[in-house]
Amino acid sequence: MKGKLNILMVFSEVAPFSKTSELGDVGGALPKALKDMGHDVRVITPQYRTINERKYVLRDVIRLQKIDIPLGNRTVSIDVKSAFIPNSKVQVYFIDYKPFFFRDGLYKDGNKKEFKDNDQRFILFSKGVLKTLKKLQWQPDVIHCHDWQSGLIPFFLKNLYEDDAFFKKTFTLFTVHNFDAIGRFERSCFNSMMEGSSTVLPEEKIEYNGQFSFLKAGIVFADVVNTIKEKYSPKNLVPDARDGIVGEAHRWRQSRFFHVPNGIDYTEWNPESDQHLRKKYTVGDLKGKEEDRQVLLENQGLPVSSEKPIIGMLPRLIDQKGLELITSVLEDMVNLDVYFISMGDSDRWDTGAFMKMQKKYAQKVSINPVSDEASDHLLMAGADILLLPSSYGALESSQLYCLKYGTIPIVHLPKGMDDTVRPFDPEKGKGTGFVFQDFKARHLLKTLKEAVRVFDDRKLWQRIMKNGMREDLSWQQASKRYIQLYGKCIAKKK
Repeated sequence: MKGKLNILMVFSEVAPFSKTSELGDVGGALPKALKDMGHDVRVITPQYRTINERKYVLRDVIRLQKIDIPLGNRTVSIDVKSAFIPNSKVQVYFIDYKPFFFRDGLYKDGNKKEFKDNDQRFILFSKGVLKTLKKLQWQPDVIHCHDWQSGLIPFFLKNLYEDDAFFKKTFTLFTVHNFDAIGRFERSCFNSMMEGSSTVLPEEKIEYNGQFSFLKAGIVFADVVNTIKEKYSPKNLVPDARDGIVGEAHRWRQSRFFHVPNGIDYTEWNPESDQHLRKKYTVGDLKGKEEDRQVLLENQGLPVSSEKPIIGMLPRLIDQKGLELITSVLEDMVNLDVYFISMGDSDRWDTGAFMKMQKKYAQKVSINPVSDEASDHLLMAGADILLLPSSYGALESSQLYCLKYGTIPIVHLPKGMDDTVRPFDPEKGKGTGFVFQDFKARHLLKTLKEAVRVFDDRKLWQRIMKNGMREDLSWQQASKRYIQLYGKCIAKKK
C-alpha cells in the first residue's frame, strides 16, 4: 500500500456543523486524526439549514455550482460549498439542495417522524457525492462511507459506475455505527436510484423484509465492512440478531467484516481542557470534578451533597429497550438515596414515568428533555455514574467519554462479549465500570446497588475513576486500525 492516501469521508452529519448522535462526533474527529497521519482527507456532507454559514465561513466553490443530478423522471441541480473542520486543515464539501436539506431536522420533523422523502434525499446525496468528485477531478483511493445515509455509494459504484475509468482504482469501506437504523424504503425508490440504467437490479442484495435497505446495500456492495462494536463479530453474534440485519451482514460479508472501536477527540472531550466546565481536572488532581459536581446539582435546583452519588443519563445514548429497562427500576433506583439527572431527549423515550418521578422526588430527580452541548459536557463531568444499559451494549463513544471524565459507566454486556468497559474487581483493584450480563430489571438494580455500595468507599471509587482516566482512548489508535482496513480494501481490488 502506498504511503499517502487520498481518503474521502462521507457522513450525513459532522460536528460541529451538524450533529444528532455520536456519528456527528466521529465525523468531526476521525478525519482530523487521519489527516494528522499525513493523508489527504476530505469530507462530504449535506448542508442543513442548522449549519451557521457565517460562523464556519462556508464559501461557494465556483466549479461546483449547478451540478445536475438525475432523480427518477426529473433532473435537479445542486450547489456545493466548502469550509474546514475547525482547528484543522480538513476540507469539508457541503451539498446544498434546499428543498431536501433546509429543514428543521436532519432526518426527522418536529414530531420525531422520519421525513417521508428520506429515500429521495439520500439518493440525491449519494449521487451528488460521486458527481462532486468528478467535477473536482480529485480521485480518492478510498471512499469511506458511514451508516445507511451513504450506503448507496458502494451500490452505485458497482452498478452505475462500474465502467467509469475515473473510479477504477477507488475502493470503498462501509462502517456501520448503528444497526437499528437500516434506511428501509419502499421499492418505488428504484426509479430514482437507477437513472434509467439497463442494469438489472440485484434485488436480493438490497432487499430486506420486502423493502429496500440502504444499509444492506452498503454492506453487500462495499469492498470491506466494519462495525464499531466487537459484539457483532461472528463469534459473538447473539441469537436475536442472527435473523435481523446483523445476520444479513454476516451472511453476505462474513469474511470481510471487521471491528474497529471508536476513539474520542481529546480537543473536544477532555476534562483537562474542556471549555464547557467551570473547573478543569486531571487524573492526578480530581478536585475540579467535585466543583463541577456541585455546579451540576446547583444548575438542576437540587440540594448539594457529597454523600449521595449522582446517577446521570443521556437518553440519546440508549436504545429503546434500555430506556424501558431503566423505567422499570426507576423508583427503586431513586430509593437507593441517589440523585438522578437526565439530560436531553430521544425519539425512543417515553418521558411520562420520569416526569412523575421528578414531581414525586423533587429533591432527588431532575429531568431535562432539552439539552445542549455544554449541558452534556457538564453532566459527563459532574455525574458519578452514567447509565448506559442498551440491549446490545452501550454506544462505544459514550463509554469512552465516561472513562475519560472519571464517571463510572453501568453497561449491559452479554456473556462472552468483550467491550470497552471492564468489570471492576474490588480485590484486584482492576476494571473500569460495572457490568450486568442478563438484560433484566433485577440484574440492573443489583448492579446499581453494588455501584452505590462501592461509592461509599471513596478510596476504592477513586481507584475505578483513575483506571478509566488512564486508558488511551484517542482517535490516533482507531485511525491506525482504519489504515489497516484500507490496505485490505486495496488488496481486494487487486
